[in-house]
Amino acid sequence: MTTPRTKPSVFFADDAQADDLFITQQRKAKLEGYVKTLAAIDRLMDFSAMAVEVDAVCPRPDRSKGGRPPYATAVMLRMVFPQGLYNLSDEQCKYQVLDRMSFQRFCRVEGSLNVPDARTLWNFRQRLAAGGLGGQAVFDAVSRTLQRLGYIPRGGQMVDATIVQAPIAQVTEEERQTLNAGQTPEGWSQKRLAHTDFDARCTKKHGKSYYGYKLHANVDARHKLVRKIKVTPAHADDGSALPSVIQGAESNTRNRLMADRGYDSQSNRDVSAHHGLQDRIARRATPGQVHKKRLKQRNAAISRVRSRVEHVFGALRQQGGKWVRAMNLARNTLAITLQCAAYNARRLAWLVSLETKSASTPAA
Repeated sequence: MTTPRTKPSVFFADDAQADDLFITQQRKAKLEGYVKTLAAIDRLMDFSAMAVEVDAVCPRPDRSKGGRPPYATAVMLRMVFPQGLYNLSDEQCKYQVLDRMSFQRFCRVEGSLNVPDARTLWNFRQRLAAGGLGGQAVFDAVSRTLQRLGYIPRGGQMVDATIVQAPIAQVTEEERQTLNAGQTPEGWSQKRLAHTDFDARCTKKHGKSYYGYKLHANVDARHKLVRKIKVTPAHADDGSALPSVIQGAESNTRNRLMADRGYDSQSNRDVSAHHGLQDRIARRATPGQVHKKRLKQRNAAISRVRSRVEHVFGALRQQGGKWVRAMNLARNTLAITLQCAAYNARRLAWLVSLETKSASTPAA
């Protein structure tokens, strides 16, 4: 067999020469239009202050016995934001940071000899997930930035839930019952146990089955920013999570609570009244009710505003936030929380750019 003749590869050549001496500057100028979101987040977010808050609730590993010093918390936080924005795994995030100049600049590793690898990212997320405090600290830090820049909650509170799917565990009905009882099925190895999610559950929506978790979110009606969240297994009732995500009337410029018919219950109306909020929860028809015209009109009026929360869930889907990879509630709660924090940061960048554009446009 004749060995094919191939030319020497220059893909990774160190001495590759460009015809244009200013090609790097030209490419950077063209790339500016594609990295506006990352550049705006870099400008608006104080990652150093965020790192201080994360270190306070999730202390850095002890290195008193030696070992290579860990990466700065601010650098690690910068790396998890592109993960949330672009739905990157740990391995893929490491590759993109190595390959992309814009990611290197955002993560402050441009010109660095070492870049955090996938295992380092995994360990950092484990640190954030411990006790459920790290992800909430990041989300709260982003929320304080929103407040500082003047994007306070306006227009009332919109509460809704969306399903976040997880990898389906291939088990029999008997094994499922054993797992739900908190026991180990007979014959299962430790490896299979480690790759089985014991917290995810099944649910049905519009006749279709789903497996995973449920994100309950409180979104303000004006800016469509996520203000409060709670993550539960998918089979949890929507209405039961309302007390966990509702905020007081003083937290928003308008004291109204909007939700769909899944939240229609006397207990939720009592919770709304306790917080000083106007009840804008859609109503279910009572059994045997014939005249439904006024009921439909009321629900339609509420839905015209409340439906804006679906735009938020659609944006999370584009980011990949409607699917999780981890194998337990704590780590998946962290992943969803970081997705919501990344969404708020991206939304903030858009709101600021819109306001800047409006200010620079001369009045007619």
